[in-house]
Amino acid sequence: MPPNFKAMKLIIQIPCFNEEETLPETLADLPREIPGIDTVEWLVIDDGSSDRTIQVALDHGVDHIVKFTANKGLAAGFQAGLDASLKLGADIIVNPDADNQYNGADIVKLVQPILAGDADMVVGDRQVETIAHFSPLKVKLQHLGSWVVRQASRTEVSDTTSGFRAYNREAAVQLVVVSRCTYTLETIIQAGNQDLAVSNVPIRTNEKTRESRLFPSMGAYVRRNSVSIFRIYAQYHPLKVFWGLSVVLGLGALALWIRFTIALFDGQGSGHVQSLILGAVLFNTAALMAALGVIGDLLAAQRVISVRTLDRVRRIELKLGVEPSHYYHAPSGRTPEAESPERTTPE
Repeated sequence: MPPNFKAMKLIIQIPCFNEEETLPETLADLPREIPGIDTVEWLVIDDGSSDRTIQVALDHGVDHIVKFTANKGLAAGFQAGLDASLKLGADIIVNPDADNQYNGADIVKLVQPILAGDADMVVGDRQVETIAHFSPLKVKLQHLGSWVVRQASRTEVSDTTSGFRAYNREAAVQLVVVSRCTYTLETIIQAGNQDLAVSNVPIRTNEKTRESRLFPSMGAYVRRNSVSIFRIYAQYHPLKVFWGLSVVLGLGALALWIRFTIALFDGQGSGHVQSLILGAVLFNTAALMAALGVIGDLLAAQRVISVRTLDRVRRIELKLGVEPSHYYHAPSGRTPEAESPERTTPE
C-alpha cells in the first residue's frame, strides 16, 4: 500500500421524521460495498420523530444517528447530516430520502463522477416524464422550475428538485443551507455560484410509498419553490433582480408621463392627472428598487465574507476533531474522536 494512501469512506445520510414504516425498506435497498470505496456507513438524522424511527434504525444496522429533540425541518436535518458526516471522516456523502423514493443500487452510478474527479456534486436525474404518478402538469412544472434554477445557478442539472445527491468532502464543507423548507434548490444555486463542479446522472425511482410531507398541494409546491428560487437568486445577484425591477417600473413611469404630456399638448391635461400621479408613484418605487439593489449588493459582499469565514471555521473544527452536533449513538462503539477527520477528495 502506498505510504500516502488514505482509505475512502462514504456515508449515506438519511433525514427521517416518523419513518418507522418506510425506513426498513429504504435501508434494505442501500449498498454496503461500492467499487472504489473502502468503507460504507449509514447515518440517520432523526428530526424529532415521535415514533420508533431510532429503534428501527438501530435494529437495521445504522452506524450513526443524529437526533433532534424537536422537528426542525428537512433543510436543518440535511445540514446537520453534512456536519456529522464530515466530522465522522466521510470523503463522499450521499443523501437519499427515507421514503425509499430512489433506487439504492444507483448510488454506485451517483458517486462515479466524484471518484473519477469530474464533479464535486452529483444530482440524480429521475427523468420525471417517466414517473407514473407524476401528472402531465407536474412534469411541465418540474421542467420549468429546473430551467429557472439552471439560469440562476449556471449549471446543467436536469432535475433540480431531486434529493438523491452525492457530495465530495470539498463541496460538503462549502455548502450552507439557510432555508427552513428544503435544501434541493438552494444547494444547486450555491454550488453553481461558488464554482463547484456540478453534474447529474440518470437514476431509477421506486414505487410511491406515501404522499409528500413537504408540500400538501401542487399550489403550495409552486408557491414555496418560486419564493425559494427568487430569494436565493436575489441573495447572489441582487443588482440584476432589483435593478431589473427598477428599469421595468421606470419605463412604466416614463410611458405614463409621455401619455400625460401628449394629453397636455392636446389641451386635455386636466383629464389625465391620474397618469401623472401614477407615474410619480412608479418612479419613486423604481428609485426604491434601485436603492435596494445597491444595499443587496453590499449585503452579498458580506455574505461572501461570512461564507469564507464559516468555511475556515469548519476546516478548523475538522482539524481539531470537534464532535458532530446532536450526535446521539454510534452502535459499533465508535466515537467521533476515533474517526480520522482528515480526508482528501479524489484527484
